[in-house]
Amino acid sequence: MNMKRTSIALAAAAALGLAACGGNDTDSGNSSVHSSANALPHLSAATPGTLTGNCAALAAKLTFANTVFTTVTDVAAGTLKVADKPVAEHCLIQGNMNQRVSSVDGKTYAIGFEMRLPLAWNGRFFYQANGGLDGNVLTATGEIGGGGPTNDALNMGFAVISSDAGHSASQNPLFGLDPQARIDYGYHAVATLTPMAKQVIKLAYGKAPDRSYFDGCSNGGRHALVAAARSSAEYDGIIAGDPGFHLPKAAIGEMWSAQQLAKVATATTANGLPDITTGFTAAERQMVASKILAKCDALDGASDGLIQDIKACQANFSLANDVPTCANNARDGSCLTSAQKDAIGNVFSGARNSAGTALYSSFPYDAGLGPGWSAWKQANSITLDPAAAAFTFTTPPQSAAVLSQLSAYALNFSMDTDAPKIFATGGAYSESAWSFMTPPDETSLGALKQRGAKLMVYHGTSDPVFSSNDTTDWYQRLSAANGGDASNFARLYTIAGMNHCSGGPSTDQFDLLTPMIAWVEQGKAPDGVLASARDASSVTPNADVPAGWGTGRTRPLCAYPKVARYQGGDVNAASSFMCS
Repeated sequence: MNMKRTSIALAAAAALGLAACGGNDTDSGNSSVHSSANALPHLSAATPGTLTGNCAALAAKLTFANTVFTTVTDVAAGTLKVADKPVAEHCLIQGNMNQRVSSVDGKTYAIGFEMRLPLAWNGRFFYQANGGLDGNVLTATGEIGGGGPTNDALNMGFAVISSDAGHSASQNPLFGLDPQARIDYGYHAVATLTPMAKQVIKLAYGKAPDRSYFDGCSNGGRHALVAAARSSAEYDGIIAGDPGFHLPKAAIGEMWSAQQLAKVATATTANGLPDITTGFTAAERQMVASKILAKCDALDGASDGLIQDIKACQANFSLANDVPTCANNARDGSCLTSAQKDAIGNVFSGARNSAGTALYSSFPYDAGLGPGWSAWKQANSITLDPAAAAFTFTTPPQSAAVLSQLSAYALNFSMDTDAPKIFATGGAYSESAWSFMTPPDETSLGALKQRGAKLMVYHGTSDPVFSSNDTTDWYQRLSAANGGDASNFARLYTIAGMNHCSGGPSTDQFDLLTPMIAWVEQGKAPDGVLASARDASSVTPNADVPAGWGTGRTRPLCAYPKVARYQGGDVNAASSFMCS
């Protein structure tokens, strides 16, 4: 569940201009919190610092309860790179917390982590939340989201931490047999690591971080929204990408999709089960995407391969009427059979039980139906998602024997009797998956708001695993809970055509961290954020970007409910679009 142009400098400048479009929350101040009678508090800017001594000297000082620091070493400048740019010299710290032997499965567990501390520090802390089932301590460079990022938090001067969320990859997915490992994965690892990381920073630089930021996509986006609710006092700026904040339900939704496509499969796999890739082939997906574009592309004023007005598209496009029906069920890629239309319509309508009760959100029709969409709907839906459902989200967890027959488990998963188990508790499992995986009271973020912290959420409208409809619905409810407008502390950006966290025919390269800092520390609320298409000239090209787009395409990411609408001029330039 988890992915250079010569004009980068100009793009960055434009991004800062777009980020400032929303005006100021308050005037700037030098105190830790500045506010006025009619505004939220605004937090002061971080001040830089320098590593006191060297890594070896720091190693002698490191101490924290139930924590073992296994590595403390200097990393020379240029050892790591981001977008071909060398990362500055820094200190690498690795270790683990709360090591124990499970009384349930007899396995050894610990919360593994890595921190990277730059010699030249900007006074800020960055929690890098990782995706999928976790289990790996990824290099703590501070990934800032989007496809092929051109910078990272470490190179921007942040002290960064990443973790495995309490288990190793070798224990995936069976770590779900251990009740504490489930809870660590859900929320406890973040809550445990945060004070330790801040203490390490204080020992390294002589002061705790002035400002703390949190960023992640997919399961990392879920971690971010959970942190917004559970750790509101610890983080000043939180960025949540394609957030799987209803991950147990989304896993059910994936298996539902697999079941629908199995109904129209035309071949079987080696194990005798329906080959769901034949239920909706690449040619058929491309054809449906072209029909969606034909009805929706121009709704934002430009026929450019990007559906910015995704809400209007749902009212304009009809799978039943706008896609040809195959005569005599003869499938040749130019049509769908009636049975396919029913099955694919069910995929987009979302999972439900036999009573018709929705079990997960619907998905919007959009143009990103390429390999990234298929990877989730026609592969992970019968491998990764059933593994998570069987062992982490179901209480009690399934027998380990299910691991050898995940496809069958997915295709036979009961929406009536198996789905409710995400809410179950029992025996050693005192918290349900719904409890430990989701933000408690997810629209009650008053503590975050009132202290002046900010939340930015982004979501690709072609995300096939976590629906942007689900995130949009959450944001509407958040707004309702805040007098009809949450934009003074939380903003949502939907990204046309983007698959899960990146990819798809989209402008998926962007930096939300820079405008987030400006919002938190300068009061500059971001209405629009500059995004770029990673065409063939990019250091990290996106194969889904149509060659016909040319080079250098940019777009504003607009704060919901605003939409990027064409005003005339160069169709490849963000300046030709207005958020309205």
